[in-house]
Order: sequence, then C-alpha cells, then structure tokens
Amino acid sequence: MRLLKLLLKAGGKKGVPQGGVISPLLANIYLNGLDKALEALKSRATKGTYVNMQYARFADDMVVLVNRFDYDKWIVQEAMRTIESELGKIEIEVNKEKTKVADLGKGESFDFLGFRFRQVASQSGRKRPDQRPTMKARKKLTREVSEICRHNRSRHVGRLVSEINPVVRGWVNYFRIGNSSHCFNYVREWVERKVRRHMLRARLRKGFGWKRWSSDWIYGTLGLYNDYAVRYYRESRPSDRSHNPWRRSCQESPVPEIGPPGSLWRGVETGGNEHGIESTNMCPQR
Repeated sequence: MRLLKLLLKAGGKKGVPQGGVISPLLANIYLNGLDKALEALKSRATKGTYVNMQYARFADDMVVLVNRFDYDKWIVQEAMRTIESELGKIEIEVNKEKTKVADLGKGESFDFLGFRFRQVASQSGRKRPDQRPTMKARKKLTREVSEICRHNRSRHVGRLVSEINPVVRGWVNYFRIGNSSHCFNYVREWVERKVRRHMLRARLRKGFGWKRWSSDWIYGTLGLYNDYAVRYYRESRPSDRSHNPWRRSCQESPVPEIGPPGSLWRGVETGGNEHGIESTNMCPQR
C-alpha cells in the first residue's frame, strides 16, 4: 500500500492517467466492497448445488449473468440495486448509456472485453453460447494494420511483414477462443491482400498478384503470420490426469502445452443455459 501511495503522489492531484498499467489494480482495490456485496447476493441466489447467478469484473467493466431470466428477475433487480448502492458509497455512478439488460433466450446479445456473447442453436438443435470478436475489435485491428502499411509504403515487404506479424499475433492470441473462426478467416484474407497489394504497388502494377505469388510462398517464404486456429481447453478428468487437456480445431495447427486453467486461453466462463445478462460500465461522478 505504501508503494501505491507513492505512485499516486507521483502523478500529483490529478491521479493516474486513464488506461495506465496500474489502473486495473486500483480499480480492484476501490471496488472490493462491490465484489463482496455481489458475492453475498450470489450466495442468496444459490439453491443447494445449483448456482443461479455469476458475475465477472475487469477493472470498471462488469457483467452479471442470471440463470432462468423469466423466473429469477428478482436477482436482476437486486443486482442492479446492489451495484448502484455500493458504487454510491464511493461516489461512483453507473454509466446508463453503456448498461443494458439482455435476454439471450430472445436472441439478444451483449459485449464484454471485446467479445460479443449470444445464444445460438447447435447442429443438434440444442442451445449453446456463442462468443466471437465484436465488429469494433476487428475494425481496430484493420485500422492499425492499415496504418502500418501506410508508414511502410516505400520499404521492403520483409520490413512490413516484421511489423504486421506482432500486431496480428497479439490480436489473434487474445481472441483465439470461442467461435472466432469466421472472423479469423476474414482477417487472414484481409491481411494477405494488404501485403500482396504492397508488393504490386512497389512494381507500379494493379491487382493482388494471385498468379504471381502463391499463398504458400506468402506464408512460408515471406513469413507472414498464419496461425489462425481457434483453440479450446478441456478440464482434466479426475480419473485420468495424464491426457492432454488441449484440443485443436484444425489438424495443421499445433496444440500449445502452456496455459493453466484460468489463463487467457480459457476466456470468459459462460453457461449453456444462462439467459439473463446485465452488463455494467462504471464512471466517476462529476
């Protein structure tokens, strides 16, 4: 706590900058009372071994999930009341514009940490959760890659690829869970076309050079990033801890041997029959 106090004093009376590396830690300390209140509500909503409510919070972004939305509306109302009450104690108000209540059973959806969550029907007809990158997250990536291409317009394609790869790799590794394959296919083709266009522009020609350079050459020889496989995590069975809990969605992509339960690969835990969603974003009062 002494170190945190020194860090806050270093910034003067204005506090820390928004989006700073220490902001999530300060938010966790500041909102600890809210977590305790929601844990108490979660205990009240639990019947035996059946949990009717879950919540997740990252800094000031929060989502509350309620099972059986039509039957447990009191949990939704009590959760909103608890959030507003606890935030009022520390002079923070709920951002009404970014707060919504969505019923996944009625085809509604909500966004959280760059993912869009909704409920869809599987091939067998059963309902399942669906999570994939939002359009906003995809556009943010394409804008960043386009900016890199613009700054490297007169440079060798190898330099361009070396700057694109870390950006695309980081974005893909974050969204490499859930149902992101369709979005990944779009990103893969879009990035390849940007690189092809860069090479033909240097030769004062139009098009993308599909006959001149094969995709194998682009990814193999040129070294453009090409690991777009969605990866999943399976809990180890108590009777067999020796098997590999990782499974892949396509054969050509290796399965990583890193990442314990609860790591980035696991992502946001959602239940197959959790219908009621309450997404909240908090901001300080002015």
